[in-house]
Amino acid sequence: MENRDIIAIGASAGGLTALTRLFGAMPKGWAPTVFVVLHITPNATSVLPQLLERIGWLPAFHPVDGEPIRPSHIHVAPPDHHLLVHRDRVLVRRGPRENRTRPAVDPLFRSAGVAFGSRVVGVVLSGTLDDGTSGLRAIRRCGGIGVVQDPDDAEWPGMPQSAIDNGEADHVLPLAHMPALLYRLAAEPAPSGPPVPLDVATEARIAEQEFTAVSEDTNAVGKPTTLSCPECGGGLSEIHDGPVLRFRCHVGHAYSPDSMEAAQAEAMETALWVALRTHEERVELFQRLGDYARERGQDLIAANWDSQKQEARKNAELLRAVLSKPDVRNTSSQKKR
Repeated sequence: MENRDIIAIGASAGGLTALTRLFGAMPKGWAPTVFVVLHITPNATSVLPQLLERIGWLPAFHPVDGEPIRPSHIHVAPPDHHLLVHRDRVLVRRGPRENRTRPAVDPLFRSAGVAFGSRVVGVVLSGTLDDGTSGLRAIRRCGGIGVVQDPDDAEWPGMPQSAIDNGEADHVLPLAHMPALLYRLAAEPAPSGPPVPLDVATEARIAEQEFTAVSEDTNAVGKPTTLSCPECGGGLSEIHDGPVLRFRCHVGHAYSPDSMEAAQAEAMETALWVALRTHEERVELFQRLGDYARERGQDLIAANWDSQKQEARKNAELLRAVLSKPDVRNTSSQKKR
């Protein structure tokens, strides 16, 4: 019988410190197969495998698309690519961003649950917002186990707290106690898991498809809404995922509640700045038109332009007042720090 020897780990802000502490305390001689997603800048040159390998626990590397899974290695998601598993192979895909990021934790967790079922232990470490919550639920629905860093022990508690609040944590503990737990879980035989839920398999497939249209898959897992995708403008479907309401568009962009809120807050702020710039340009335009009319003795026309200038100036001042408020982008990332 196989053991729980597949460890899938997700982290964001504060994640490098957490991974360093976790891997540095792992029992010597224990060599599970590990997959890691850490939110990183898309255009950065990643040295994360070198940093993790320097710790001295297991070899770490950025896999290439389609290569066989390497047992007893740490598979690290490269920048701007989702890290997925499919049967006995690794997929490295530039599929649609999920939760406004690529790589994202949820796609890795879903694919691991589909591929390995009850052998998977999903681990959520330090980070903001709520990436990993839905993926951890998928792992547990496939028979795996959810382990979450104690938010009080995390540099950024948002991701761990979200997993806990939504009931997806089988174990909550500080990093100092996590290696012993993971070692104990890995020594246990993996029980026979339930059939892979159809919606989990469908969403795992969406992440694999990169530039292929996925509207049929999206319709299969969600209900259409009148909301639009903050990234591409397409229609969003809502997905009832246990206690969480998530969203996915027809090309595959996916949003947790916190990431959807953050995306809309950012779009709103952008729209306000565009409106402010437009009103300031209108003030200048009406000033020029009024001056031109006065030079030609057209006082009534000039007065009309002056009135419109004053109205545009009032609107610009109102927009400045709104943009100056500290809560204009009061996102969940700010509330959950």
